[in-house]
Amino acid sequence: MIYDLNFFVVIIPALVAVVIGMITTPIYTNFFYKHKLWRKRSRTESLDNAEFKALANEKELNTPRVGGIIIWLTTLITSFIFFLFSKNSHSIIGAKINFISLTETLAPLIIFVFGSIIGLFDDLIQIYLPRKFEGDPIFLRYLKLLSIVLISLVVGIILVKIVGINYVYIPKVGHLVLGYMFIPFFIVITTAVFSSSVIDGIDGLAGGVLAIIYSAYALIAALKGLPDLATLCAVVAGSIFVFLWFNIPPARFYLGETGMIGLTMLLSTISFLTDTVFLLPIIAFPLFITSLSVIMQWTSKKLFGQRILKVAPLHHHFEAKGWSRYKVVMRYWLFTIFFAIIGIVLSVVM
Repeated sequence: MIYDLNFFVVIIPALVAVVIGMITTPIYTNFFYKHKLWRKRSRTESLDNAEFKALANEKELNTPRVGGIIIWLTTLITSFIFFLFSKNSHSIIGAKINFISLTETLAPLIIFVFGSIIGLFDDLIQIYLPRKFEGDPIFLRYLKLLSIVLISLVVGIILVKIVGINYVYIPKVGHLVLGYMFIPFFIVITTAVFSSSVIDGIDGLAGGVLAIIYSAYALIAALKGLPDLATLCAVVAGSIFVFLWFNIPPARFYLGETGMIGLTMLLSTISFLTDTVFLLPIIAFPLFITSLSVIMQWTSKKLFGQRILKVAPLHHHFEAKGWSRYKVVMRYWLFTIFFAIIGIVLSVVM
């Protein structure tokens, strides 16, 4: 439980991540702008492309889309530093401060790294996409989805065979043993959570929402007696804090797919390790409502020929209604805090 958890063992790596990020981010930023790592044209993510383009501006098109690199590289560098420190230290502190473990953080780190790499390839394709492939071709989308499914398959096998998780926790019911059916269930959930990556697109929106969610999961993992996982969540939250520090409007870079894919896939994996899969829609409510808004918009247009929102995803709908971007972002953050607190309480009482 949290009473047995050394507070500093969780906080120190997170603070180190912040320091590392503060030092290295200016280097990354110069690299992003030097090599013009932004899309040369708008991507047709929105179901209402004409309205979506009306909300965009030239500054956005000239903003690097690979800012997520800052988060996952900072997390990896921090993890590696503490791993090396523990191996070269014979003290009790050295042993406790290493948060790389087979049962708690191996699977999350694997899916985080490879998910981020998939996203990086997708971002680079969009940046250097030939004109004949303009419009985010369907085969590239399927290729990305297939890659996500394959990585989820591998991590699902790791969770079953190495970590020993072949069940899901249903609140008020208990653990439901799925056996090897856990693997396809894990793939479905991970893919569903990934769909919420459409929340990226307004200065500070995705970063702030994800920072709150990962901070909540750091506390949840601590409450459930998972110190290594709690530390990893805190390190990720610290890395996102650095991203936000350099991303105060006007944004200097966006998370991009390299940020969103890795972070959403990591989030789903953490939910399985903390027995909060069925609480995830509450803890990460803004992510799910954003994804749901796109699905509802698409369904309404296909079945009834009309839209239910001015623009999808939901945050752009509020923009189209006249809300300032600051208002959208601040209210999303407030809603995220509200639902994260509810999720934390439910994870304890249920």
